[in-house]
Amino acid sequence: MWFQVLAVSCALILLPVQTLAGAKEKIAALAPSGLVLVLDDQGNELVAQNADQPFGPASVTKIVTAWLAMEVLGGDYRFETRFYLDKDRVLYVRGGGDPFLVSEELALLAPRLIEAAGNEPLTGIVLDTSYYPASLRIPGIEDTNEAYDAPNSALSVNFNTIHAVRRGKTVRSAEKQTPITPLAIAQFRARGPAGRGRISLPQDDPAVGARYAGELLAAFIAKAGGSVKGEISIGSVVEGLEPVYVHRQSRNLTEILTQMLIGSNNYIANQIFLEIGARRMGGPVSLEKSLQVAGDIFAEHDLAGAIVLEEGSGISRGNQFTARGLAKLLHHFSPHADLLRKSRAGSRYKTGTIPGVRTLAGYAVTSKNGIVRFVISLGGNTGKTRFRLLRAIERGL
Repeated sequence: MWFQVLAVSCALILLPVQTLAGAKEKIAALAPSGLVLVLDDQGNELVAQNADQPFGPASVTKIVTAWLAMEVLGGDYRFETRFYLDKDRVLYVRGGGDPFLVSEELALLAPRLIEAAGNEPLTGIVLDTSYYPASLRIPGIEDTNEAYDAPNSALSVNFNTIHAVRRGKTVRSAEKQTPITPLAIAQFRARGPAGRGRISLPQDDPAVGARYAGELLAAFIAKAGGSVKGEISIGSVVEGLEPVYVHRQSRNLTEILTQMLIGSNNYIANQIFLEIGARRMGGPVSLEKSLQVAGDIFAEHDLAGAIVLEEGSGISRGNQFTARGLAKLLHHFSPHADLLRKSRAGSRYKTGTIPGVRTLAGYAVTSKNGIVRFVISLGGNTGKTRFRLLRAIERGL
């Protein structure tokens, strides 16, 4: 009898070991040269395949930016845009780097601005973009028409892009909520595709994006019953003026981070990343300030050298992580895991994709180990394989 008890006991002990071995074999068969690291909630390594190789995270970087933002800014933080009015009714607009100053937000903003400034016509709009230096450049972002290469700016609308439809020389807005403006028409004629498309505004002249913001603001002021009779120009707020209206973004940081992580928007990610440095060290923003603040926080959490950033979106190949470093950061980020996209099995994840790099990281819901942290990095263009690996982790661990 005791032989039977012993046999059953041994089988129960060996079952988890055999299951784990089977999962490892499945993972190795799917991606023998891929990096896969899986840790349980106690930090025990369930899978560690090629886990000592540093890797380029691509847009998985956005998890790091989201964590830093929650640490420095907090989930209730709201970006602000300030409006001033001089005695001649010239409206001055000081941009605060709001990453979600979209058409719907301008529709909320314009009536409140008119209520604060009065219904009399404005004699001009002056756009103050000094919070972001004109020399600011984000590593990895090129001056192209691609929406993911949109330049970062203190004052820009609709993610510094134009979404329109071109038929011959005729250009119309591709969004019912967004009026078409003269600058949008000119830019899309010059740089947009035939048919429907979205283009970024040029990096070599940051004033273009600001002027587009001014034109769109003027259009929404007109829709709300006001008017702008004078020029739209770039300049500085006159010293001594007090704001007549301060617009606080209707979305708090938690909502913006959710959109940033799900949509993987590079522009939003770096607007947030730049605000991290300015919040701790004062404006104007600079990449150097944000990198310093990030480095200080990494050192506080024993992540120095494990997470190396050049910018906050993942578009730069200079970003380099270790798998164990990212897994440790995922432990710190776990209270905010529900900001990430959700799989059918309930796992939370973020993808990363640049040419030759496919990454995936987050929290997998497994059948035997509950919620585990995972990091996956693959070479080539095998985007589907990373999700096959995630399913192998969910079902096999």
